[in-house]
Amino acid sequence: MHDNLRIDGARLLSRLEKLGEIGALPGGGVCRLALTDEDKAGRDLVVSWMRELGLTVTIDAIGNITGTRAGTEDLPPVMAGSHIDTVATGGIYDGNLGVLAGLEVIETLNDAGVTTRRPIAVTAFTNEEGARFQPDMLGSVVYTGGMPIGQAHDTVSIDGQKLGEELARIGYLGEAPAAVPKVHAYVELHIEQGPVLEAEGFRIGAVEGVQGISWTEFSLIGQSSHAGTTPMRMRHDAGLVAAEISAFARKTAKEIGGDQVATVGMFTVSPNLVNVVPDKAVMTVDLRNTDDEILKEAERRVFAFAEEAAKAEGVTLEKRTLARFAPVAFTPALVDRVEAIAKEFELPVRRLPAGAGHDAGILAEICPACMIFVPSVNGLSHNVKEYTAPADLSAGADVLLRLMLELSA
Repeated sequence: MHDNLRIDGARLLSRLEKLGEIGALPGGGVCRLALTDEDKAGRDLVVSWMRELGLTVTIDAIGNITGTRAGTEDLPPVMAGSHIDTVATGGIYDGNLGVLAGLEVIETLNDAGVTTRRPIAVTAFTNEEGARFQPDMLGSVVYTGGMPIGQAHDTVSIDGQKLGEELARIGYLGEAPAAVPKVHAYVELHIEQGPVLEAEGFRIGAVEGVQGISWTEFSLIGQSSHAGTTPMRMRHDAGLVAAEISAFARKTAKEIGGDQVATVGMFTVSPNLVNVVPDKAVMTVDLRNTDDEILKEAERRVFAFAEEAAKAEGVTLEKRTLARFAPVAFTPALVDRVEAIAKEFELPVRRLPAGAGHDAGILAEICPACMIFVPSVNGLSHNVKEYTAPADLSAGADVLLRLMLELSA
């Protein structure tokens, strides 16, 4: 079973750093938004590495990139993967680790002359972050049949570009079918993006599932008027209603407690002048919970309050769903194996849920799936100071290697 086989940590880190140079920010971190010129350069680099490793590279109609190492039998592959797009102020580990650790697993097998019965594949999914095109996890949603390819191609970015046209522009509008749900199992190595593992002294997270996610955009239309001459009782202040919704979302999360979280991450007012009552406000509310019924209750409370607050101020409210994913439970047997392998390697391991959305949560709809977490220093991610110690990167990749060997045997 090649029990002594381990990955090359220095080689993995070198690839992470080289990919991190593409879209690098002056003060550290990286900006490589989906389907930008920077994303194209990152994709080109990853594809070149796949080809150097002798992989068969396919690109599908949503731009997902898959490199496949043949097995001795023509069977559905064991797949590793994640994404290489980032947020505007991201780090070099989020997503990238899952893709590059998959390549490191393959190079380790190549170096050791190991053959597997099943093929091993590594996929970089398009637009996981949702920072430029919404919804997030768009590439894996299309891959698993959750969105028609035409609808995906017509998706418009925050800078007004159509996704299909941007795929063509950067040369990644592939010819492979957009939905290829023939995967034996999917395993994703990822940084935790939170503080739990580091704070509690664990080096590996055996991820039990992914929180449900609800993203909603509220657009509020009131009336602009003079800040000094308009009595409070006669105002139609869109900014006030947006602020009330923001405070209520936070209050709701605290009242529900447990795993419930709420975030207002985008908030703009117009005309955004010091002496003018705002006539328009646009905001987002991000609600998450591991229990879908509780998540629905949080949505009900926030949506009802928004309607009431808008009505009380004489403001028009429009609500738009940006993303909605139910909680996902990973395959118990795979979660058990992650935990057992970590213990065999004498790595402190903890079971925990994933607080962020991941491609693994989408792949779990079509095949057995799981995730492996490694610690994030200070819990930072989507932050230029995102960092995971090299020893932890290697430890997570070693667990990935062992599990993929088992699954592909």
